[in-house]
Amino acid sequence: MTTSLKPDDRIDGFRIVNCSHVGGNGYIYRVKPPPDIEPPFPLMMKLPGIGRGEPPLGVVSFEIEQTILPRMTGPFVPQVVAVGQDDVHPFIVMEEIFGEGLAQIVERAPLPIDRVAAIGAAIADALHGIHQQQVIHFDLKPENVIIRANGEAVLLDFGFARHAHYPDLLAEQITFAAGSAAYVSPEQLQKNRSDSRSDLFALGVLIYQLATGELPFGEPETYAGMRDRLWRAPRPPRSIRADVPPSLQEVILRCLERYAKDRYQTAAHIAFDLRHPDQVPITQRAALRADPSVGQQLWRWWRSWRHATDVSPPRADRADLSSVILVAVDTEHPEDRRHAALLDATRAIVSLKADFRLMFVSVIRAAPLGEGDRIEDTASGKHLEHRRRLRRWIEPLGLPPARTSLHVIMSDDPAATLLELAHANHVDLIVLGAPGPSQRAFAWWRSAASTITANAASSVYVARAAVEAVIETERSESSD
Repeated sequence: MTTSLKPDDRIDGFRIVNCSHVGGNGYIYRVKPPPDIEPPFPLMMKLPGIGRGEPPLGVVSFEIEQTILPRMTGPFVPQVVAVGQDDVHPFIVMEEIFGEGLAQIVERAPLPIDRVAAIGAAIADALHGIHQQQVIHFDLKPENVIIRANGEAVLLDFGFARHAHYPDLLAEQITFAAGSAAYVSPEQLQKNRSDSRSDLFALGVLIYQLATGELPFGEPETYAGMRDRLWRAPRPPRSIRADVPPSLQEVILRCLERYAKDRYQTAAHIAFDLRHPDQVPITQRAALRADPSVGQQLWRWWRSWRHATDVSPPRADRADLSSVILVAVDTEHPEDRRHAALLDATRAIVSLKADFRLMFVSVIRAAPLGEGDRIEDTASGKHLEHRRRLRRWIEPLGLPPARTSLHVIMSDDPAATLLELAHANHVDLIVLGAPGPSQRAFAWWRSAASTITANAASSVYVARAAVEAVIETERSESSD
């Protein structure tokens, strides 16, 4: 695995001290900074797993964290010191957070009631802090929370997160839900990644776990098992633990409502209620002590099939948001002269307005079945290689990183993939290259360009190269 590093290895001047963690979301090392960087805290370096057996989703989630985490502030997230695009080892260097991991705390559950409320309120504070910065975490679980000595909660691992001002890199990478099975909200199961109340559902699961030592929906291993939460009511905490006060049960079960509109609407409200139990409005939720009957569960199941789960609130008025432009780049054929026309068209478009948001997308074929021994023959290695090509492609545009995002997607249907990505990210304009002469003469209607032009909900700009250049390219392709 190419991400495995040894003590005293150096990446961009940072010296590796030791490996702190190896997991599904990458590798974390303690590092020492170069002489010109003097942060007021110890440092950690995070790298994605690259190589045989490492899934491309790990690279994508790392790219999300590289985009979002450096733009966040406050005590509830690690402070970022450096972000690197090293060709072999892309990395994030950030503050090392000290405290007790929530994963260790839940092992002692059930906890005293006042401790449950204090931890729940601290996590709610942290969620409110990131939601105010228009970030949704989407993977809140014990492993991603540290409680500092002063009681504050710090959120880690933003690899599944979404920022309202940046395209969603996971829109075309997930099959049904990004997140951990025990904590995923009902709307996430329906691929809705635009509602901050999903984090409040996960918080309800955490508080339930701290109070009872159990998970309200278990730890399902299948999608069908996860979907049970679309209809099944959890056991009331007071049926598991008699000393759970009505006010705490009210908070927990309100967080766990199936419909987002029935939950708390902000994390700040949860924090207030946990700190002021005497002011919690009590409903029938608080009085529940028995498990739901078979008849009640069957009724909920029937309703779940007749009524779809509600989606997030209507999208905010686009007047105060930047237009999103998707540029499709064929990185599998970098020598194609049509790239010049596409680059010129993109340059002209972005010059019109300073706050356009640009999504550069490359749709590539999957790595060979079984993966090879070379890095470039692995799914993660191929993904990283095409990301490098995409980054080199946009260099002549001179765009600041804050305006751009890079997406590499493995798919056998480029047109459908681009259309779905454009829809999920509310793209205003799609820019792509025109088909070659042979495609126009033989099967224009079958080209990706024609499919996208006919079916896109947004405007489409098709960049065409000079005829002589295209003909020469077609001749070279036909001679291969």
